Amino acid sequence: MKRSPVALAAVLSVALLIVGCLPGSLAGFLPSAAAELGDITLPPGFRIDLYAADVPNARQMAVGPAGVVFVGSRSEGKVYAVVDRDGDGRADQVHVLASGLNMPSGVAFRDGSLYVAAVSRILRFRDVVRDLARPPKPEIVADAYPSDAHHGWKFIAFGPDGRLYVPVGAPCNVCMPPGPLHATITRLDLAGGRPEVVARGVRNSVGFDFQPATGELWFTDNGRDWLGDDQPPDELNRLTRVGEHFGFPYCHGTALRDPEQNAGRPCNEFTPPARELGPHVAAIGMRFYTGRMFPDKYRGGIFIAEHGSWNRSTPIGYRVSFVKVENGRAASYEPFASGWLKGSVASGRPADVLVMPDGALLISDDKAGRIYRVTYSGPSGSGR
Repeated sequence: MKRSPVALAAVLSVALLIVGCLPGSLAGFLPSAAAELGDITLPPGFRIDLYAADVPNARQMAVGPAGVVFVGSRSEGKVYAVVDRDGDGRADQVHVLASGLNMPSGVAFRDGSLYVAAVSRILRFRDVVRDLARPPKPEIVADAYPSDAHHGWKFIAFGPDGRLYVPVGAPCNVCMPPGPLHATITRLDLAGGRPEVVARGVRNSVGFDFQPATGELWFTDNGRDWLGDDQPPDELNRLTRVGEHFGFPYCHGTALRDPEQNAGRPCNEFTPPARELGPHVAAIGMRFYTGRMFPDKYRGGIFIAEHGSWNRSTPIGYRVSFVKVENGRAASYEPFASGWLKGSVASGRPADVLVMPDGALLISDDKAGRIYRVTYSGPSGSGR
């Protein structure tokens, strides 16, 4: 049915009025064009390019052989293989390896096999790169994890000990963990056995990495909602011994007692964050920078994808930040790549970062369905 110009103008006016009345937290989710590359600001000497444009809901990434980057998703239920065969820094093909899975956000590659976390199950695709156009059927490696959808999607990675590390979020905003695996980080021996809990009191970690020099596990954790715009902080944590408790649901950040669930527990009995991050920035995917392309300042530091706030009156996040690590301490915290948020409207949501063999940094964007590639070509040694 055709509408008259007057009718179309009326509809548009009403739509604009509705948008104008929305709080910033909701307006940020309205449809918008993907970010122009020129909108993204980086430190001097860095450049951002489009690596792949057709990866709907791109979440965690894992690098494989022969220029293949595996990518999970959440709402799409798909797992992708993004291929740069000629090594020119831009993908040539995007293959769908699997579809119809239950929030397969987490991916990890080891010894020719791709591992995928699909909420309660860990799946394995053997010899996956042999024929990406005809991928193998997945086999179930483990199905011992809770099936809760709330905070059920996962980020996974293999540790220096050869075991697969798998976080399990709390199935709530804030509550006492209802099961022994909720609000934990676990590790799994693929040869058999049940998940072993290595960290407790972790509300929802969707990003972690192992410090190359020490093998220690560092991880991001998303703070609870509905304590106001400016508390609690998101967290960057460091695990120094198996079994440490990081405070949830009793305490948040360094010393913020939960008003509903504290139960009289002093916050100093829990392990404090290595660094408090911005409140509600949704810090998720993170990696230590192990490449040689970037200046010395960035080597050994941590890049964090800040997915962006969803219920803050003034949205924040929607960027990639950098934490400098010195002598086992998170010494500084600053923006690295920003520009996906303009006012209250977000054109993208960084979901993960990945250091490539050449030292470039990939950034997945699950809102725009894109992967970006950041390179450095400034003066040698600058940014120290």
